[in-house]
Amino acid sequence: MASNKKGLNTICTHVGEVPDTQFKGAVSPIYMSSSYAYTDVDVKRYPRYFNTPNQEFLSKKIAVLEHTESALIFGSGMAAVSTTMFAFLSKGDHIVLQKTLYGGTFNLTQEEFDKHGIEFTIADGWDIASLKKAIKKNTKVVYIETPSNPLLTITDLKAVATLCKKRGIVSMIDNTFASPINQNPADFGINVIIHSGTKYMGGHSDICAGAVAASATDIERIWNVAKNLGGSLADFMVWMLERSMKTMAIRVKAQNKNAMKLARYLSKHDAIEKVYYPGLKSHKGHKLAKKQMKGYGGMLSFELKENYNPEKFEKNLKLIKSSMSLAGVESTMLSPAQTSHALLSKKERRKQGISDGLIRFSVGIEDTKDIVADIEQALKKA
Repeated sequence: MASNKKGLNTICTHVGEVPDTQFKGAVSPIYMSSSYAYTDVDVKRYPRYFNTPNQEFLSKKIAVLEHTESALIFGSGMAAVSTTMFAFLSKGDHIVLQKTLYGGTFNLTQEEFDKHGIEFTIADGWDIASLKKAIKKNTKVVYIETPSNPLLTITDLKAVATLCKKRGIVSMIDNTFASPINQNPADFGINVIIHSGTKYMGGHSDICAGAVAASATDIERIWNVAKNLGGSLADFMVWMLERSMKTMAIRVKAQNKNAMKLARYLSKHDAIEKVYYPGLKSHKGHKLAKKQMKGYGGMLSFELKENYNPEKFEKNLKLIKSSMSLAGVESTMLSPAQTSHALLSKKERRKQGISDGLIRFSVGIEDTKDIVADIEQALKKA
């Protein structure tokens, strides 16, 4: 496990910098070369091998932040998810997936696994009993999300890790919603941690990337598949990601604070039917989240009461943007039924508890009074 006694902001700012030995610049130089020497060198570098200078050094930052030995950077979150799954699953193997799952991951299992002879089961719920019930003799992987997208359900990390360890199963988590600032699954025994780097790592809605953090042995296994699938990230984007991660701890903590204030405000509002946020004491997973998270995150979801039109509400927002993605410094909202989970049928969404009127809220760093004012004026028109 990677260890570092430095503070979180110091790690974000300095770990994983590429040293500028020639000019002593304050930021990492970008190595844009796609061709490197292979004689008289310690490392034979090639972009598709995930080992250019910028790729190599930023991976160290991600590993330290996630308390793991090693990490890899990918061209997207789904590149990270798919490559990692195929690294541990072969024909005849079985994977258990959590009920509340990112739509893209769910779609991957639906459209690709049959072609490769991989079996999968979507657990009935997100609790440990549901996951345990879904395990078969040929189960090789248990894959979870906590907090989940978009209902912010919370799963017991230690219980999942213990269950998997007893059965010789690899435990995987999509840790995107929490970010390494709020949650470190490796500390609870989870084997493989996956991120959409597009979200809190990037944080400015201008980068598409993915990341995987794990033991050196597991990363080697993932790399052996990754170099064949070719999902590496170009060095300019790697450099941008490193730049963005310098402020990740500051950004995420500000978003945590804002989200808590807004969740409380919405939970008391006459126009709101229900609020999903693990920081609220009314949330089913609050006590568990308090045990395994350092902050409750910048994501929440809510449902308007029946006499309010969700689509009209979103269209009348002025400050809060309507956006397909999340975790930027700007506040955004979307309808999961129309975007992140649109690939699922209405029946499948209903099984996951996702109503057509559910609104996912990615809280930014703006002043909360301005966000509240925007919500109020949009509600009046909805």
